[in-house]
Amino acid sequence: MMRIGLISDTHIPEAMPELWPHVYTAFDGCEAILHAGDIYDTDVIDRLMTVAPTWGARGNGDDGSSGRDIQPDHASLAPSWVKEFGGLKVGLTHHMPIPELKNYGVQDAINRHFDGAELDVVVYGDTHVEHITTIGGVLCVNPGSPTFPHNLQVQYGTIGFLEINNGSVDASIWRLNETGIESFDWDTWGRPW
Repeated sequence: MMRIGLISDTHIPEAMPELWPHVYTAFDGCEAILHAGDIYDTDVIDRLMTVAPTWGARGNGDDGSSGRDIQPDHASLAPSWVKEFGGLKVGLTHHMPIPELKNYGVQDAINRHFDGAELDVVVYGDTHVEHITTIGGVLCVNPGSPTFPHNLQVQYGTIGFLEINNGSVDASIWRLNETGIESFDWDTWGRPW
């Protein structure tokens, strides 16, 4: 089985000087880490790379929105990526129209961000709201934000994982707490949709 760590919208150092330390512990043992944008400081990518190979998508905040610094070029940072893991094609970007909009849906976004590649999974961020759904046969996963969950004040948020085994994939969301991570219970924390 292959495990991929998912994270988005870290907003470092705007949210806090650096990520919660147990994010790195939680990702220990992952084959890769995908960061779905609004990183704000490429040092986050470099630090995650000490745990596992890491790729990041440029978010609007990484490109200078609201007067923020534009993040410099970095070998592991691009507007979008398509990576293959365990025989599955995984797309990584910052923004996806989920729920789908009347005039702009997931397939439109795939065509725009990934040149129409046939994808099995799309990992995205932007909303700070954790979400797992399947649209048009594509598993779409937003791990939420570990620092600004649901765009609230700085607090413990969420990260995610993809588990790939024999050509199939499962996604999960995990909530950070004072001592580590715990399974995200949709019934306790509420579904965002």
